[in-house]
Amino acid sequence: MDACTLGDLLDAVGGLSVRLQTAPAGLAVPVTEALLYDAHAPLPRAPGALLLAVGVRASAAGPLARAAAEAGMSGLVVRGPDGPLAEAESAGVALLSVDEDAAWHHVHLLLASAIGARPAAAGSGLGDLFALADAVAAAVGGATAIEDPRQRILAYSTVAGQPVDEDRRTGILGLQVPGSPANSEQYRVLFAAGGVVRLPALEGSDNLPRLAVAVRAGGETLGSLWVVDDGGLAPDAEEALAQGASTAALLLLRARAAQELARHQNGDLLRRLLDGTADPAGAAHRLGMGLGPDGNPAPVRVAAFVLDSSVSAADVEQTSLRLLDLVRLQCEARYGRHAGVLVDGVVYALLPAFGERGGAREPQGPRKRTNGHSHRGLAEDIVARAGQALRVPVRAGLGDVVGGLAEVRASRDDADLVLRVLGPELPVATVEEVRPRVTLLRLAEVLGERRELSAGGWRRVLAHDAGHGTEYARTLVAWLDAGCDVAGAARLLAVHANTCRYRLRQARQQLGIDLDDPDERLVLWLQLRTLGGLGSRH
Repeated sequence: MDACTLGDLLDAVGGLSVRLQTAPAGLAVPVTEALLYDAHAPLPRAPGALLLAVGVRASAAGPLARAAAEAGMSGLVVRGPDGPLAEAESAGVALLSVDEDAAWHHVHLLLASAIGARPAAAGSGLGDLFALADAVAAAVGGATAIEDPRQRILAYSTVAGQPVDEDRRTGILGLQVPGSPANSEQYRVLFAAGGVVRLPALEGSDNLPRLAVAVRAGGETLGSLWVVDDGGLAPDAEEALAQGASTAALLLLRARAAQELARHQNGDLLRRLLDGTADPAGAAHRLGMGLGPDGNPAPVRVAAFVLDSSVSAADVEQTSLRLLDLVRLQCEARYGRHAGVLVDGVVYALLPAFGERGGAREPQGPRKRTNGHSHRGLAEDIVARAGQALRVPVRAGLGDVVGGLAEVRASRDDADLVLRVLGPELPVATVEEVRPRVTLLRLAEVLGERRELSAGGWRRVLAHDAGHGTEYARTLVAWLDAGCDVAGAARLLAVHANTCRYRLRQARQQLGIDLDDPDERLVLWLQLRTLGGLGSRH
């Protein structure tokens, strides 16, 4: 099992007020544990440890940085921004900082839980929570449930003989606490309290009172523990429940840290798939996108999301990260295990595409809608939600469905091209929907790269228009679009047919454009439509 690295740790807790000041040995150094500094005890030799500078001012922690290096430790954690940067770099240890008012025991819990998390444990992490629910139920004497802040039931006890009521049965069946005004009021009371609370029974035929406590770490609410009170709870039930909440905080932090580490590693894997440097077989195993039911590689497609160019440069990075979180959330809700990554301002998501190519059948069950239409629907939903949540327009391009992870780069190239042709009138599209536009875009790139392909009379036409205020280029494109029909070109331009004839005659006589040669007409049309930037405008 791979050890946690400094980079893994920062990915897991870097958004929770833990900041990196310097890492002279890089982010790949292993981090094995978090230790609290004790000024009255000798510093132990602890390779890979992070030392928390308890009782030491950040500005005076230089000697501690050197001592940590001598003890083989990976880094030093101080409170406040003015830590011993030069000393840490000289000693070769990382320097991290936390808020000046952060409680050291909370910081220690946060770091220790993240270090103890492993990507392999990111699947659910619920086994330990179910064991804890059983342990609390046995100690307290009542059926127990562990919930997240959104009132979703993460785990519940299965101790035989403990009474349950209708609310518990309904919640376990749906893994969600039934909503009601009275229930919401109880949660308000619970989260406002500083410890265990006793709550009366909700209205119902057989509902029972509850003993409950919020689960917190570092001031953050992670969830809650609930115990059904049938009148037979243990005398020390409140103390046992409070102890259970402390253990639950550690388990929930570890599960979240493991999920964040897995997300980071899956994102890095997707980044390498997008640029064509990852091993498809290994990636398929990691991402759960191996073979389809027919034994062929499971088809996938890349979706790309980008903020509107109107977003200010100062806000782009933070808003793009929020967009990444939103895309991940929506894709995970649809597909379960999922990979998403932010690359150069673009959020990429890898979508399974059963039933699209390679003969793979769609999976049955609640997540079976994974065809092209649902991909577009998902993208439209994400764009709408992002517009509301981020208050900026977002656009989404979907690449072609490809036959497995070995072809992800091709789908990514498609998605990038789609983004370039989108606009306010068309914020979401698949590559098939805009195939003519992206084809012309690619042709423009190819023509522009080669002198012999970009040379020709089209430059003379545009230069004459720019210098004399004429509209020969638009007239030529309209005439060619209309199949060399003057009347058709006149309708496209909303001018008289004689005006078109005059412009075409002048283009021949003044600029030397040979409109009788079909090859020259084709090349002229391509160059004006692509290199000339006229597109389909007339």
